[in-house]
Amino acid sequence: MPRASRLLPLLAVTSCVTGPANPNESPPARVELAAPASDAWYEHAVFYELFVRSFQDSNGDGKGDLPGLISRLDYLNDGDPRTTTDLGVDALWLMPVFASPSYHGYDVTDYERINPDYGTNEDLERLCAEAHRRGMRVIVDLVINHSSSQHPWFIDSASSPGSARRDWYVWSDRDLGWKQPFDTPSPAPTWHALDGAYYYGVFWSGMPDLNLRTPAVREEVKRIASFWLAKGVDGFRLDAARHLIETGGGTTGQADTAETHAFWKEFAEHVRSVKPDAVLVGEDWTTTPLIAAYYGSTERLPQGDELPLNFNFPLAKALLEAAQSGDGNGIAQKLLEMSSHYPAGVADTPFLTNHDNIRVATQLAGKPGPLVTAASVMLTLPGSPFLYYGEELGMANGPTAKDEDKRTPMPWDSSAAGGFTSGSPWFAFAPGHELTNVATQTKNPGSLLSRYRELIRARHASPALERGGLTLLTSTRGRAPTLAFLRTLGGERVLVVHNLGDTAQTTGPLELEAELLEPLFTDASVGSPARSGTAWSVTLPGRATGIWRLR
Repeated sequence: MPRASRLLPLLAVTSCVTGPANPNESPPARVELAAPASDAWYEHAVFYELFVRSFQDSNGDGKGDLPGLISRLDYLNDGDPRTTTDLGVDALWLMPVFASPSYHGYDVTDYERINPDYGTNEDLERLCAEAHRRGMRVIVDLVINHSSSQHPWFIDSASSPGSARRDWYVWSDRDLGWKQPFDTPSPAPTWHALDGAYYYGVFWSGMPDLNLRTPAVREEVKRIASFWLAKGVDGFRLDAARHLIETGGGTTGQADTAETHAFWKEFAEHVRSVKPDAVLVGEDWTTTPLIAAYYGSTERLPQGDELPLNFNFPLAKALLEAAQSGDGNGIAQKLLEMSSHYPAGVADTPFLTNHDNIRVATQLAGKPGPLVTAASVMLTLPGSPFLYYGEELGMANGPTAKDEDKRTPMPWDSSAAGGFTSGSPWFAFAPGHELTNVATQTKNPGSLLSRYRELIRARHASPALERGGLTLLTSTRGRAPTLAFLRTLGGERVLVVHNLGDTAQTTGPLELEAELLEPLFTDASVGSPARSGTAWSVTLPGRATGIWRLR
């Protein structure tokens, strides 16, 4: 597996891009993404998504918990920038931690109480304090599209048409016949019969949708956000952000409605009033133009007045396809699409997979080259990248496509219990944990874990890599075995070149106004860039990356 060489300090210069080789050919589309117009902490951050139940058990019951997570914080970030044994992430996203009858927690029964499996409210406060002491922030899943059908609110709402909380949920005296507005082969019904009436639940009957048209519900949701912000939480990941307020059946009425956008503006304004630097991250699983709309207006706030971070699902798909095929054209096309639709100056949110996806290592058949490619490209693109726990190890999916197999326990060592618990794990480890674990990879400077650590350090060593803009240097036309771009911020210019294929490739000539390309991160066997006047070329072995600062 390729290995990185070194990190070097900052320098700056200007750059430009070559035109087409054929003067009779129209130039390829120019792709530029601006640096974020604000300087919020989350625009500098690498986030780490984790499932508390699967991260570290502290009491031997086989279930991960908050004290266990606290004991593992130094793996994520030990707070000392001089060390190289931590991953170096800047923020944690905790999947649902509130009281719930399910293993996953997306059906909440008490929004003000930590799931007893995970600990107490005081444990969460201690987690936030310990993370902050190490320079990390903490965001938590806030699921407000729906609650559990076992939540006292819904029990009250369902008790009678005259209940004071009847309008806290969405009721109808008949089945309106709406199907789920998802791209699935057999969408399920969304109206569920109960005591002679029907309630709306877009996901399933156990998750009735809250009625966010009701002022009391909106105020309660805002109060809950304030409650956790006061306890040290730094923001929220917002589940099902497209589906809050419905106006009718079908994709135009059950997703992305004007009323949904209006609510997010209202909610975001409230969160900023309580904690001005808190972040909101939207799960808008859709196309690029529709995702772009969730930033809202940038007239008054440069990061947008709705959700300042929104997961880039189309780019995630393109990253995995490119890593698998060795062709970066899909990435180039998505960057072009983003440049056409995203408001200038907002921060992107790249990722590879999350808790709803088959894990990246399984999608890429465990092949070291594609895994290296996916990590390298994702961690050098603009925005605030999110890693899914175990991704840095090449952790495989479980044997099925069910959600539990996407959320298996974290393998810390090669023992039967994986260093995760002193008891029996709540769910089986993914195949191969005897070799794919933290202890084994920590000892290997050529491991995938070592690469993630080095790439994150390289990112943090360069303001341009961390939060700069992007200018694509390779073409948006035809097959692209290499991907080259400039990352820029202020006077700093950084050239990034990835070879996505398995054989050596030369990229260039690139017109760069530079006297020297100084390496920030280069894989073994990457030679020095060649220069002829202002034209530069670089040759990379298969699956290799080179990052240079222009001087």
